[in-house]
Amino acid sequence: MASLPSPLLPNRNLPDYLPARMLNEFVYCPRLFYYEWVESVFAESAETVEGKFQHARVDSGTGALPKPEETAPDDVRHSRSVTLSSQQWRVIAKMDLIEIAGGVVTPVDYKRGSPRESPSGLEAWPADLAQIAVQALILRENGYDCQEGVIWYAQTKQRVRVPITARQLAETQTQISSAWAAAHSASIPPPLLDSPKCPGCSLAGICLPDETALLRFKSSAPGAQLPLFGDGELPRKPPAPEFEVRRIVTPRSELKPLYLNTQGLRVGKSGEVLQVKEKDRLLQEVRIGEICQVNLFGNIQLTTQAIQTLCEAGVPVCYFSQGGWFYGITNGLNQKNVFLRRTQFAMAEEEWFALRLSRRLVAAKVRNQRTLLLRNHQEPPPSTLRDMKSMVERAETAETIEQLLGIEGHAARLYFAELAGMIKKEAEDGAPFQFDFEGRNRRPPRDPVNALLSLGYSILAKDLTVACYAVGFDPYVGFYHQPRFGRAALALDLMEPFRPLIVDSAVITAINTSMITPRHFVAAGESVALTPEGRKAFYRSYEARMDTLITHPLFEYRVSYRRLLEIQARLLARVLDGEIVDYPAFVTR
Repeated sequence: MASLPSPLLPNRNLPDYLPARMLNEFVYCPRLFYYEWVESVFAESAETVEGKFQHARVDSGTGALPKPEETAPDDVRHSRSVTLSSQQWRVIAKMDLIEIAGGVVTPVDYKRGSPRESPSGLEAWPADLAQIAVQALILRENGYDCQEGVIWYAQTKQRVRVPITARQLAETQTQISSAWAAAHSASIPPPLLDSPKCPGCSLAGICLPDETALLRFKSSAPGAQLPLFGDGELPRKPPAPEFEVRRIVTPRSELKPLYLNTQGLRVGKSGEVLQVKEKDRLLQEVRIGEICQVNLFGNIQLTTQAIQTLCEAGVPVCYFSQGGWFYGITNGLNQKNVFLRRTQFAMAEEEWFALRLSRRLVAAKVRNQRTLLLRNHQEPPPSTLRDMKSMVERAETAETIEQLLGIEGHAARLYFAELAGMIKKEAEDGAPFQFDFEGRNRRPPRDPVNALLSLGYSILAKDLTVACYAVGFDPYVGFYHQPRFGRAALALDLMEPFRPLIVDSAVITAINTSMITPRHFVAAGESVALTPEGRKAFYRSYEARMDTLITHPLFEYRVSYRRLLEIQARLLARVLDGEIVDYPAFVTR
């Protein structure tokens, strides 16, 4: 089986100096270091926010430090927020506190946790030890007399002294060289395996350590040796076949999308709160820290101040026509990983890779359509189920993208011919519309069911576009959907397996439970559109579906559909980075 050419990534143009804090990350977890320093990926957690709060005092220092020749034997001073560098080792450190006494300087580093307990007493953790040793190395190179460092652990309010020995400095120099080598590598370090560090890591949902490890094992040929996994200590073997993925990823996000649908609204901000107004009347206040995206439908104004704050917070703003046509998105400069996009562009030109990925996407979509019929149809025709199963088999062996398009189109005709059998709402006498479905039509949709489907697919395309940006992809360069002006091809690629599971299911549920009624529609010429109240009702149905927890068939943990979209996008990035061989398209059970 073909695999990605290696290395695709160019030599990285990194900063001139390696921060001491990044060496701390490297010793703790090389993969975390790579994400944060090389790819500029960072995510806040309760621990990181607490750490920033505890550093507030030391970070307020002036950074002034007397020269070595200016430190008298009887001189006692304290300097905060001192920044120095080492030309020889190309490292730089911003030191929280430097205590000066008797001509000797002692760096003091503040940490939020507690020290390590050992048989000989309290010790600094290996990563903290590396960071304080770098500070001592830098101070010595700049002419200061530094004999020890101190680490202050805020949780227990204890100081741990670290003697600066020749052995410690030699080990630190080796760690610096290894960190530079890892940063210049064309591939990201492998994930830690079964490490206790992962559950508390703020990047666990981005790194996906256990998921990546499992897929690396599953995609390896029998008898093949995978690179050894490590956690900074001893190398470990690849996971066994019964390897269980830990539930590190949170099932669902606490952040919710904001939908604004009423025409003429104006959105401003006060502090960290969005204020939604109609003329001069305040309708609603929403904390920016509680939302994951803002969706504007039609004529709704957003102030420049609000846009700037949302960009800074990493909250995308999505624009739709009043009828639900997805126009575009405003995003902050939060994703700087150009190397993933360069790999994406290169592999989009490789026909064998595009075909291999497209087979999986189309086969998964048809499987999920067939499953939806089995679950919801009053009496699914055996011939349709048999033919759709045949389409799955043909999709898995298609020889060209054109063949796949034909297979997908034929499967769609079979599926939509039976969609009416999943709608169990009785006709209403005297209603302006009925939920009669005779086939898929669009641009414009000419019946209520197609109007709902079109709106749902538009919203789902938006959510996959947001997921692509979150991972670092260019959503407009796809593999199955070929580039077309204004079309988010990659978002549409990733969307294929989820069309029936999310949108079609939300439409069927909205109709069958009377969340949407015939009175929620209006006619405009040959087209049928939802009323403002109808759109609001459908957004509720769609978001209820996105918030539904499902069991991942590979990882065996429960996760919401919204969280799943990002997980799948990150798994595609693993394929492009060469960490796993094949993209595991999502297929429901």
